[in-house]
Amino acid sequence: MAVPPGSPFLPPSRTARSRPESVPLPRAAGPDEGIASRARETPPEAAGGFGAPPLTAAPRSSLPSAGGQDLRPRLTELRLSAFAGHRGSSFPLGPCTLFAGPSGSGKTTALRAYEALARLGGGAGLYDVFPDPESCVPERARPDAQGRRGFRIGCTADGPEGPVRLDVAVQAEPELRVVGERLSADGVVLLETALRDPGRPVVHAAWHTAGSAPVTRAPLPDDRLGTALLPLRVAGRTDGQRRVLAAAEQMVVALRSVFACDPRADRMREPVPNGPGLLLPGCDNLADVVWRTRAECGRRHARFVTAARAGCAGPVLDVLAESDGRGTVRALLDRGAGSRTELGRLGDGELRYLALALVLLTGPGVLDADPPGEVPDAMRALTVLADGFDRSLDPRQRSELLRLAARMSEQGHIRCVGAVSDASWAAEVPGVTVVHLDR
Repeated sequence: MAVPPGSPFLPPSRTARSRPESVPLPRAAGPDEGIASRARETPPEAAGGFGAPPLTAAPRSSLPSAGGQDLRPRLTELRLSAFAGHRGSSFPLGPCTLFAGPSGSGKTTALRAYEALARLGGGAGLYDVFPDPESCVPERARPDAQGRRGFRIGCTADGPEGPVRLDVAVQAEPELRVVGERLSADGVVLLETALRDPGRPVVHAAWHTAGSAPVTRAPLPDDRLGTALLPLRVAGRTDGQRRVLAAAEQMVVALRSVFACDPRADRMREPVPNGPGLLLPGCDNLADVVWRTRAECGRRHARFVTAARAGCAGPVLDVLAESDGRGTVRALLDRGAGSRTELGRLGDGELRYLALALVLLTGPGVLDADPPGEVPDAMRALTVLADGFDRSLDPRQRSELLRLAARMSEQGHIRCVGAVSDASWAAEVPGVTVVHLDR
């Protein structure tokens, strides 16, 4: 079935660059348009806690696989059909991916879209995810007859159900709301939503049932991702319902398993309160996490010390944390012969290097993220988003860190997506996908 006129999933118009372009937003659409139809849809423009558990080192034999294929849900493609400076863009995502390009090429924007999808997959509301929605609208996008402008993003998650596509159209003006969403797999549209009554805070949704009624229709809130709500709405009684659930759960698991971090060296120099040992996105509490990892998992800590030795100046025998007896801890490098260096004395590059190495080595049980708690760690691939991956790092540090990211990604439980200005140095590291962006 062809996508109806006014659908939020029509490709952007091919107008000349000198003319302002509009991001199509939907008018009234049938609630079951496209549901259970085969590969006749028009896709978006695409060119492509408290009290943390003890640490354990997961053996490689625990990787879920079939015929040597890793079955953990993970994103393999990011689509920015119309988002900020990107139009009709599609980016492949490997186990270890670097977005490379000059300032203004859209590296940070791509990671921002990835993180937005991750938060929507976790059930966050639009106003929390997009506090400044106007900045997401393409610069030359002009409003339609109703004064509406918006943006469109999407992704593909691979896993046990095969590739599953999610595409979302968001209205940014005059008010923020989801106006269209599509979840599909193997050419079959499993969920589709459309805004039919602008006066009501809902979208009309239809999902595949394949029972006595081929389609189930219901209203869903217009400030949440419908895919994340499906497990609460679908009973799973028919084969069709179970297929919808499996696809939605694969997408949600892939999206929620994300940790966006940007280590702040200025916040890692002072002693920090002794807490649960969950690393914050800014890595402010690195000393507290070192205290925990050194005590609970000698294997992981030994690998962290090896990484520190490769990226820090001078000898490094150990990385440790000590308490001052007043509820705070500080981290230090053991230099040997009774000599110790407080991390506060290290340079910005050394601190960022140590923080990112700790993120890559510790895994989901040590990061202050909100993963799907009902899914065991062995069934998830945590994706680390690192904007400015090489910021403040010298050539040796950035190469060592990228090699570490590639090794951890190869093992399957960690994936890494970073942004760098120039990735020519990354060619020497196998297993790294480089996405080159131009202004």
